[in-house]
Amino acid sequence: MNEDESVALLQQWVDESKQIVFFGGAGVSTESGIPDFRSQDGLYHQKYKFPPEQILSHTFFLHHPEEFYRFYREKMLCLTAQPNDAHKKLAELEQKGKQIAVVTQNIDGLHQKAGSRMVFELHGSVLRNSCLQCGKKYGAETIRDSAGLPRCSCGGLIKPDVVLYEEGLDEETVAGAVEAIASAQLMIVAGTSLTVYPAAGLIRYFGGKHLVQINRTATALDGNADLAIRGSVGETLRQIHAGGTAFGGEKQTSENV
Repeated sequence: MNEDESVALLQQWVDESKQIVFFGGAGVSTESGIPDFRSQDGLYHQKYKFPPEQILSHTFFLHHPEEFYRFYREKMLCLTAQPNDAHKKLAELEQKGKQIAVVTQNIDGLHQKAGSRMVFELHGSVLRNSCLQCGKKYGAETIRDSAGLPRCSCGGLIKPDVVLYEEGLDEETVAGAVEAIASAQLMIVAGTSLTVYPAAGLIRYFGGKHLVQINRTATALDGNADLAIRGSVGETLRQIHAGGTAFGGEKQTSENV
């Protein structure tokens, strides 16, 4: 199957499906300039005093909060990032009448910024922060603009609403994501290596008609996907017409599996 045929098939399945779930990973946000973790240029391949996976752990946060916030402000807070073609297309499809549920491993809030309304943030969001002592809520700018440890008006430490290593996922968010995945006719898995659990394990709840993978490289999903498209998530989705009649744009490398 060539590139045009792959996108045409995806277009057909989008047209036929009323309920669509989009499961996205870091590869969706990298196209907005937000660094990922596991690619060759990702955070895990950069040199720090401590490994990033150690810095982003609950234990490290408790025992070395100054070092945690130094890394967090520099590498995790990308507040100037804007939605890319992938975020915008999903919001457009929803506006055109599709029931789109977004299940994301990203913490940047770009899906909501683009206009998507049903978003399940498995790993939380940098946009939400709360005092560990009194529970008062703060925006991301408070973390960005504070010097040293971000403190609440009560004196308590403010923590971002992001899921660190050693912390569990929010049960209500997971339940909503599972329900959306289980009820969808079409599932698009995009921009994720499917190596982060338990998030990646949620795909097993999909029992709909078509499972599509969009990623620059092969993943563990290759053997189960009805269609695998190799390339940029944003450029691929940009070719999908929300009205279901045409598509256009740059071709993407794809393969049928």
